[in-house]
Amino acid sequence: MSAPDALLWQIERDPRLRTTIVAISMLDRDPDIARLEARVAAVVRQVPRMRQCVDDPRGGVLGVPRWVEADEVDLAFHLRHVALPQPGDGRALLDLAGVIAMGAFDPARPLWEFTLVTGVTGVTGVTGHAGGAALIQKFHHSLSDGVGAVELARLLFDPSADDEGVADATESRRDEPAASRWLAPITAAVKLSTAAPRIVTRVLTDPVGVATSAIAGVQSVAKLIAPVREPRSPLMRGRGLARRLDAFDVDLACLRRAAHVVDASLNDAFLAAVGEGLLRYHRRHDVDLDALRVTMPINLRRDDHDRGSNHFAPARFTMPIRDVDPGTRMRELGALARRWRSEPALPFTDAIAGVLDRAPVEITAALFGGMLRAMDVVATNVPGLTDPVFLAGAEVVRQYAFAPPSGAALSVALLSHGAHCCIGINADVAAVPDGDVLTACLREGFDDVLGLGRQPRRSAKRGGR
Repeated sequence: MSAPDALLWQIERDPRLRTTIVAISMLDRDPDIARLEARVAAVVRQVPRMRQCVDDPRGGVLGVPRWVEADEVDLAFHLRHVALPQPGDGRALLDLAGVIAMGAFDPARPLWEFTLVTGVTGVTGVTGHAGGAALIQKFHHSLSDGVGAVELARLLFDPSADDEGVADATESRRDEPAASRWLAPITAAVKLSTAAPRIVTRVLTDPVGVATSAIAGVQSVAKLIAPVREPRSPLMRGRGLARRLDAFDVDLACLRRAAHVVDASLNDAFLAAVGEGLLRYHRRHDVDLDALRVTMPINLRRDDHDRGSNHFAPARFTMPIRDVDPGTRMRELGALARRWRSEPALPFTDAIAGVLDRAPVEITAALFGGMLRAMDVVATNVPGLTDPVFLAGAEVVRQYAFAPPSGAALSVALLSHGAHCCIGINADVAAVPDGDVLTACLREGFDDVLGLGRQPRRSAKRGGR
């Protein structure tokens, strides 16, 4: 396993930090079962992580966990088919997905499970579209991050309803052979010797600048991994194992237009909507709130990275929650998020994970427990698929992602799909016992931000995602 993948696996020594990711693809009709099975089987053949399991020597005590080929991939176990009990509405589907999300993985099997759900009716309250089926996808975060999961989805889906072929894309890179791992220290030494003259020159010509950069780097690393003692929310304090999922849609063009009105990005608008929604939730309970602790994954993936695996940095910051207009909130939170994106430690996240990964599992779990259990919310924004896609003859009309809270009270994920922002909420029931109230407040938060789209546009110096 890479160091980030191994850390995501090992922190589950504390089950409250489980990193299970769940996604729901809403389909406009029942897919062809035989075609679905053939497509999933083809993806399994072509993506190594889909047919590998974890070899964890005595729980990481005697060595680092690694991916190994599973003895077999039982498709009947990994691809299930259930009929949704009546009335088959969106709430019933989300409750089923929540039960699936709470189950731990069997480490002797590959870390993914798909569940085809038929009999889905009256789901307009969830997706705005009366679909007929859904595919619930569950995988462990050590297998992939959200951006990597979207890339995997490109293999699973077809560009047209009539396409009966199987996935023909291949992995850009396979697992590194053992020789490559043994040669890694030599390669690093060669790179260092090549860079050494430049380093010496810089030290001689700008010693103060070099020292300042080094100090800033150390401070940035400390900031990245510093533990926090308790959540900022005086309301969402409990932590448990039960999860409640919820979802709703937002028009992508409207949200982007609202952001551009104040020269903000889509992510700025997303953070502002989440902040406003959580402020309203606390006020609904007559609780004063001035700030929340937020974890925001920052994508570090490059074009040459494998499908699957993890290439992100978990930025953790205190988000001010003040009674301000949505434009001001977007500007404040956008500036805060951009400061984190420029942290010197972010490019070295894998190296930091490598150091932590060599520590005893108990120390790693304790460190990450301190980092994560006191967070209030995980907020993640993942660009999804833009063109129409199909699954075994059925159109995929929406896709919702439910990121793991991983110690926080809840997570809110925005996954774009075509013209829609699909909002997925994954709440720890011990922290948020009234999930319907939370969802209503988050909807109001998004409505508050969307209202800016009706105002005259002033300028557009910066925009986009």
